[in-house]
Amino acid sequence: MTLTTKTVTKVQRYFEDRIDAVKAGENYQKLLAMPPLKRWATVAGLFLLSQLVVFGGLYLIFGRVVVIGFFASILAGLATGVGALPALFFKDISKNLFNSLLGAAAGVMLAATAFSLLVPGMAYGNQVWPGKGIYVVSIGMLIGALFLHYADRQLPHVHFDSISDTHLSSLKKVWLFIIAITIHNFPEGMSVGVSFGSGEMKNGVVLAIAIALQNIPEGLAVALPLVGLGYNKWRAVGIATLTGLVEPVGGLLGITMVTLFEPILPIAMGFAAGAMLFVISEEIIPETHSDGRSRYATFALMIGFIIMMALDNMLG
Repeated sequence: MTLTTKTVTKVQRYFEDRIDAVKAGENYQKLLAMPPLKRWATVAGLFLLSQLVVFGGLYLIFGRVVVIGFFASILAGLATGVGALPALFFKDISKNLFNSLLGAAAGVMLAATAFSLLVPGMAYGNQVWPGKGIYVVSIGMLIGALFLHYADRQLPHVHFDSISDTHLSSLKKVWLFIIAITIHNFPEGMSVGVSFGSGEMKNGVVLAIAIALQNIPEGLAVALPLVGLGYNKWRAVGIATLTGLVEPVGGLLGITMVTLFEPILPIAMGFAAGAMLFVISEEIIPETHSDGRSRYATFALMIGFIIMMALDNMLG
């Protein structure tokens, strides 16, 4: 058994053990024994209470902008689950449609990276280090790309170009792909947090929308192969949603970091931009060109870029 196989097996076993432990717990059994209406009301009440504690604590410690940024990163992450919903009705979609969705996601991310991270990052850099903003942001970009390069090398996973044709054909590959999506969602969430941390609400909103749109085909790419391998459809959607929920962690880290240490903002924006460009070039575009039929994806990329450029201009 290879190191990669062992790692994937351990990850699967860990989550399965945690789920079994929760199901065997006394509180979980009491919850199941409740009438359905009371059960869901209890779950909803506990969830709302936990959110009140989390958001209330963030507001008291860091202020309104951090709360808004964290909430935006949560919504962007949940878009992964929205993208997975077609898996409830279909086991597969056409290659052209999937490539078009990925191409549009790449265009959206490119525009968001340019207009919501790099341009304002250079402006902030010039404020902190007059005339050197472009160099500071460039250093941040290289650090971001190197960070994902290192993560790609150290953590076992498969790339987007392994989901061609009928997507992934084995359970091991599916979980390796899920790990890849999770790795890349962290810096995406961080980019949303960094943008809100700059104090420019518009940049944060544009980037959160871009990440949410980009997460839709990712959610579909996770859920469809799971359904094809016999997973319960709702469970497949749930797993896809969980891969996106690492984004609020990155978002909270990004926004609190630049809020507390404002001089690092230009570097942080460059870092987020470099990480996103790495994902676009390393993962998304190669997949849309993997079978030699890239024209749909090319035009979809341009349309996605134009949509985000127009949105950025409208929010002005």
